[in-house]
Amino acid sequence: MKLKFALSLAAFALAGQAGAQAKWDLPAAYPASNFHSENLVQFANDVDKASGGKLKITVHPNASLYKAPEIKRAVQGGQAQVGEILLVNFQNEWQIFGADGIPFLADSYDAAAKLWRAQKPLIDKKLGEQGMMVLYAVAWPPQGIYTKKTISGAADMKGLKWRAYSPATARIAELVGAQPVTVQAAELSQAMATGVVDSYMSSGSTGWDTKTYEHIKNWYDTQAWLPKNAVIVNRAAFNALDKPTQDALLKAAAEAERRGWDMSRKTNTEVLEKLKANGMTIHTPSPQLKADMKKVGDTMLKEWLEKAGPEGQQLVDAYRKM
Repeated sequence: MKLKFALSLAAFALAGQAGAQAKWDLPAAYPASNFHSENLVQFANDVDKASGGKLKITVHPNASLYKAPEIKRAVQGGQAQVGEILLVNFQNEWQIFGADGIPFLADSYDAAAKLWRAQKPLIDKKLGEQGMMVLYAVAWPPQGIYTKKTISGAADMKGLKWRAYSPATARIAELVGAQPVTVQAAELSQAMATGVVDSYMSSGSTGWDTKTYEHIKNWYDTQAWLPKNAVIVNRAAFNALDKPTQDALLKAAAEAERRGWDMSRKTNTEVLEKLKANGMTIHTPSPQLKADMKKVGDTMLKEWLEKAGPEGQQLVDAYRKM
């Protein structure tokens, strides 16, 4: 009898928690002015509205709550209920996370969207095993090369102090003879100002966010890949929500994904114009540079498939059939 009473009390308490207002923290790695962060804030506002105020999400941009490499673990451990991660940051943990960092595997928005459709079922399964789920993902604009000096081929990149933020960007440095230096987005401006790095590979958006034009004057529009940020949620925290609130969260996430890809495309056009206006020269890569970087991409895809095994081959095959 006592046991039944205790169980009833516990069930009543859980039901009460499910019906009460929930407050979640959402750590993110990029500045508040970045389009990803702006999209997160809109997402949080949409969730608040759609849930009737039952789920309040506070966005913590610019690595103010957790640094970029710490966010996934914080969500998995429940220190943060939801967070935004750059998938390629976690390639060393599981190769599939790094699929969208392989140069020239998917080098346009349409190709990146196809790759995400192929990648998502595998990521859903992996995150499920880790007690998490993905809410949505948004691509960064296409990646190019920032350098202080002009370059016409990979040979000119030898010895560059190259900012690396993922296993793939570090490997590119090795393949072209540059020196990889690990620098996360929040520390990039300082690293350029102090001469720790003089080159890196990223989107026009990152160049604008970090005022790269104050230190580096050349950007080569290689359109090498479009890495994705994914918003992930702790499964137990999600399960604790009542059904209408869960539905509100998922609906807002689907809207954020659609809006985020549109924002990425728009941002890509706008930031390149802003970079030009601030003294950056936007270069079309020379045939030699294109050929050299394609070779780097071929090498990295081969290496990635060897590490990823059948799972990686399944992903690439599914993507290429789309």
